[in-house]
Amino acid sequence: MNNKIKWIGAIFLLVNGSWVWAASLPADLKWESNDTDPVFASPKAIPGGTLNLFIDSFPLTFRTVGPDSNGSFRSYIQDNQLRLISFHPNTGNPIPSLASAWAIAPDSQTVYFKLDPRAKWSDGKPVTADDYTFGYEMMRSKDIKGPWFNNYYTTEVIAVEKVDEHTIMVKAGTRKAKLDLLNTTELWPQPKHYYKLTPNWVKQYNWALVPTTGPYVMTDVKKGKSVTFSKQKGWWAQHDRYNQHRFNVETIKVQVIRDHNIAFRHFLKGEFDAFEMILPNWWHEKAVTPEYKKGYVQKVMAMTDTKQGGQGLHLNIANPKLADLNVRLGIQHAMNLDKMIETVLRGDYDRATTFGSGFGEFTDIKLPERAYDISKAREYFAKGGYGKPGPDGILQNDKGERLTLALTYTSQEHSKRLTVLKEEAKKAGLELELNLVDGATGFKVMLEKKHEAAWLGWAGGGLYPQYWESFHSDNANKPQTNNLFNVADKQLDALIDAYGIEFDTAKRAELSRQIQQRIHDLAIFVPGVQLNYVRASSWRYVMLPEVPATKNTPDLLYWPMDGYPHSSGGLLWIDPKLKEQTLQAKDADEALTPINLLDKTYARH
Repeated sequence: MNNKIKWIGAIFLLVNGSWVWAASLPADLKWESNDTDPVFASPKAIPGGTLNLFIDSFPLTFRTVGPDSNGSFRSYIQDNQLRLISFHPNTGNPIPSLASAWAIAPDSQTVYFKLDPRAKWSDGKPVTADDYTFGYEMMRSKDIKGPWFNNYYTTEVIAVEKVDEHTIMVKAGTRKAKLDLLNTTELWPQPKHYYKLTPNWVKQYNWALVPTTGPYVMTDVKKGKSVTFSKQKGWWAQHDRYNQHRFNVETIKVQVIRDHNIAFRHFLKGEFDAFEMILPNWWHEKAVTPEYKKGYVQKVMAMTDTKQGGQGLHLNIANPKLADLNVRLGIQHAMNLDKMIETVLRGDYDRATTFGSGFGEFTDIKLPERAYDISKAREYFAKGGYGKPGPDGILQNDKGERLTLALTYTSQEHSKRLTVLKEEAKKAGLELELNLVDGATGFKVMLEKKHEAAWLGWAGGGLYPQYWESFHSDNANKPQTNNLFNVADKQLDALIDAYGIEFDTAKRAELSRQIQQRIHDLAIFVPGVQLNYVRASSWRYVMLPEVPATKNTPDLLYWPMDGYPHSSGGLLWIDPKLKEQTLQAKDADEALTPINLLDKTYARH
């Protein structure tokens, strides 16, 4: 019997004595790169020194996938792991990273990447195509216990294939416009020589110091106390155009201080070099000590134009009480966010109206604000069965059950703002029970869906809004997913599914606005606040470029790592001469000129 075999888009390669499949390279590809966008770091930067920072809780794991991996410390690890490409923080254009060039196939679904042959893991091993094909296998494996990644690498990324040692093909699940396609396919590698997929993978790698492609490696870990990162000697990408004069400090030490007031005292003593001051009470009330007045520490504020993640109150509708739309609508009108912004937040923030903003036509700016309205709140609560005031003023149902809402949050700094909401909600007959839980542990409670309501904000990463992980029924009633609402709505699912496969940008933006409208109609999210600036204090000798922040600098002004999706971190440096002068002046109680900088380069107009 004659078998006719036709090879289409693939070839056979002999690798280590075995024949394996490999993708072939189309002949008509148009390769692109980018070495012409403006640099954004300062040529005045000085390498060396130690940057001392703090976090308020120790991570539950060093893994970046799997259970408990999605905490705030993850950024220290993930932002030090380069992707195939990045996006310029000011122009938004793609720029090289682990890939030196890329080419989009005519199908608008497939991208080819040429890996930089210089790229190395921190243990000296080369980064090759095998690290991407293995990474694809790993992210689809049940061993990692990461349902989001399992799904993404099944539906959004449907193939990763090796062309040769330094060329790969990545295929998206659907046709996409150029930037959306690049954003979908610019993957992280996974070190094939390091990982082994086993049923015990989660436990085996819980505290593993995995090799990295970025400038820093973890060199000292004191469980529960501190993590130290050190700059790689001769880091392979240091002299690339968009990395020059970045990642300047030699050592980054991150200590755990659970109370921000205690951390601030350490900062004023010089034990921490920078202190983020997004919160108004810190900026206006606490940054007035002698250290500021005498110029030893400085205040820096920069206007930005970043994409905002959803920040506000997430209602878990798996709770029988919150399953009632009328109760949820009542809660919407019982939250006096305007008073919270005016008083505790000193008017520094804007009120949000959607789950995320700043995405241009993808954001529905016409969604109506649900204003604080005691009469409306009580009217909705009555429709939901809570119409009788109890002796303490809190509404009750026919069973005598009080109208309460347990609100879980993770930052002591938010207690004052939530206390305002609590006092105002009482006037509408709603009792807010404020449950402050340690950062990493509290977020675990939310991911395990053990909350009634969760007060938190998400980073605004990504070029376009992401809805599937937070609102699709695929992630409802499952632990370790971001659907904190436990929402499973067929209309919302249909919109999200259509949004995920829509190629036309204008139609996709329209679907995004429809999704935001449906979220609004379901009343599962109470939009909180948004802001368009970063601000912080640092000791005088911690330097930033003349324009201290990029257009897309995230919340942390003195972020020492790279950042996703825009390569915007690592701009700071420590001036050793200025440090010596500052400390000498402090010891001599000699006043220097105070520094209070406001940069409006990227202010929204």
